[in-house]
Amino acid sequence: MTNNLSTSDKILLATIELMAEKGYDGTTTKEIALAAGVNEVTLFRHFGTKVKLLEAAFSRYHYGEEMTKLFNESLKGDLYSDLLTLSRTYHKIMNRNRKLISIAQKGSSNLPEEVLQEAGRHPKHLKNLLTEYLTAMSEQGKVATPKPEMTALSFMWMNNGAFMSSLNAKEFISEGSLDEFIEESVRLFARALTP
Repeated sequence: MTNNLSTSDKILLATIELMAEKGYDGTTTKEIALAAGVNEVTLFRHFGTKVKLLEAAFSRYHYGEEMTKLFNESLKGDLYSDLLTLSRTYHKIMNRNRKLISIAQKGSSNLPEEVLQEAGRHPKHLKNLLTEYLTAMSEQGKVATPKPEMTALSFMWMNNGAFMSSLNAKEFISEGSLDEFIEESVRLFARALTP
């Protein structure tokens, strides 16, 4: 880890690294503190409990804030290019957060409810952003969808399915084939929604 990170970030990144490797139950706060280069008292002063620590990791490193910024600043009102930007950004963030996502996937049966709720907050937020976008585009006559929320879910599940397939794949899926998938799926999706 680099030295220019805050103490909180060092602790959160150590948490993600260790829990991705050893699981939630198999990781102790003592190990996290040691990996972060702090003492356990510092860890508890910053986060309180192991549950709060993992909850903070999902809050800090998942995609809710980045997607909000993207919707507010980068979308142009052109369906194809907007959906392409969304898909590429989603996959970039999810690939960056592979270890965090694998913690949620592998540990979903034994993770505390607070952690699962925080992990689930981000997809719900993205669904709301995408539903609002599709509704606005429909009102402008740029999208034909009678059910914007269902359309948003379909778009999200398409991208999430591609990401989860790559997460579970034995071989790494090349960036070129992922980009080809994104372009083709967005092209089909945009064509289906264009009035």
